[in-house]
Amino acid sequence: MSVRALWIISHEKGENVSIRFSRRFSTVEHRAKRLAGSSYVAVPEESTVLQLLLTELGLSNSDKSYVALRDDCLHRQRSPALELRVDGPGKGTLWPVLAISQGPLILACLSLVDVPPEPRPPLANLLSVSQGLTFLEGLQTFLLGSGSKPDGEGLVSRLAMLPSVLLQVCPLGTPLDVPVLGAPATPTMPTPAGNQKQPAWKTGLHRGRAVVNVALIETVRSMQYGNYSRQDLWDVFGTVTCKCEVEGVLPNVTVTLTLPPNGSPLQDILVHPCVTSLDSSILTASSVDNYDGSAFSGPYKFPFSPPLEPFRLCSYTSQVPVPPILGSYQLKEEENQLRVLVTLKLHESVKNSFEYCEAHLPFFNRDQMGVVDMKVSSGQLDVSKEKNLLVWTLGQKFPKSREVTMEGRITFSGPAPGPTDPLCTELTAYLKLYFKVPDMTLSGCCVDQHSVQVYSSAKPRIVTSRELQSKEYFIWNSTGTAPVSSGQVML
Repeated sequence: MSVRALWIISHEKGENVSIRFSRRFSTVEHRAKRLAGSSYVAVPEESTVLQLLLTELGLSNSDKSYVALRDDCLHRQRSPALELRVDGPGKGTLWPVLAISQGPLILACLSLVDVPPEPRPPLANLLSVSQGLTFLEGLQTFLLGSGSKPDGEGLVSRLAMLPSVLLQVCPLGTPLDVPVLGAPATPTMPTPAGNQKQPAWKTGLHRGRAVVNVALIETVRSMQYGNYSRQDLWDVFGTVTCKCEVEGVLPNVTVTLTLPPNGSPLQDILVHPCVTSLDSSILTASSVDNYDGSAFSGPYKFPFSPPLEPFRLCSYTSQVPVPPILGSYQLKEEENQLRVLVTLKLHESVKNSFEYCEAHLPFFNRDQMGVVDMKVSSGQLDVSKEKNLLVWTLGQKFPKSREVTMEGRITFSGPAPGPTDPLCTELTAYLKLYFKVPDMTLSGCCVDQHSVQVYSSAKPRIVTSRELQSKEYFIWNSTGTAPVSSGQVML
């Protein structure tokens, strides 16, 4: 595995986006040119790479609601192996450009693919992709430390050290301690965990008490219309991530997921390749099939030999009877003002303890906001007249009634036009919810701390957590038109 180019980009909020560090490896580029032949595409200038990468990640032109290269329905983002389409004399496609983002940094590299570019090989067959991502994660740990945002001086000093670090861990563009060229992508027999060698780009072996961390995160999406002619949609997607920090030999581990007695079986389960054995009935439940009540309902046991880096153990979907927050949104236009009525009700099965909960109400294709006369039964309302946006901060709890309302009028008589959106014209409008509920999942799925088995004499500390968070949680104005999907919300 070799790297043609490496970029480290700063994109901290409120600051100019810029490339903080870049490195090109001419020997690897010479090999890429020889392998590609007439289809070779050179790496463009840094400014061009920056613009193409930000566009592909959806971070460019944030003030524009539609950018064809970013938002066209025919364009499919293939994260984390991105395509950068280069125009000009050396036009073509750079692939695979690997990118990861955390805190204020984006780390990206262009891996060398030692096979013909056409037909394009599947990502699962390319060692350079998984090794490139592991390399970026190691550099990310080196730059950011254990947290996601170090102090500015610490980041500057680490960036200054990076050239000498790369000479040690990635000489001539080839990271050390990776499988030799031609090694099979999957070994014929499971490799014992204790034989795994610490890569040179890792910041060091774990010291101190062993820790096994298991985090379960469920994400809920919803489209609610408040209209009997349109069916409300919602879906739940869950992931279980693991991180094993053990000094010396990595142990074998078994993680068990359990459901409440009345819980719906997990569906569409996908597991990491490190899982050593699995009951085949776990994988049979699918969301595209009609549920007949006979699906496996747990407990779900996942024995595995953990890799060195944090990883996603498994993912799943779940069918739940109701969304966590039911909403109603009504707009009525009266001359040059809108009458707004919003009701949000927290379902009784959801824990009334939020890390945060906000409702955003944008108003597009109108003049700038003038007078805003709104009342809320709970929380705090912030008004951004420049953005034509209301932000309703509900805080950490709903009231005892579990129901909140917002009502009032808004006039649009500002000196300049507000933001535009090709979809939200006339009374087509939405409310978007952002929330996170710690120590809860909508499906009821959990990882019991005592059910995690670690086959090691080190007696590691077991840390488990779970949380529910929203993603693309929309409540549409019931008095206007709204986009309607004929199927499930796809995650």
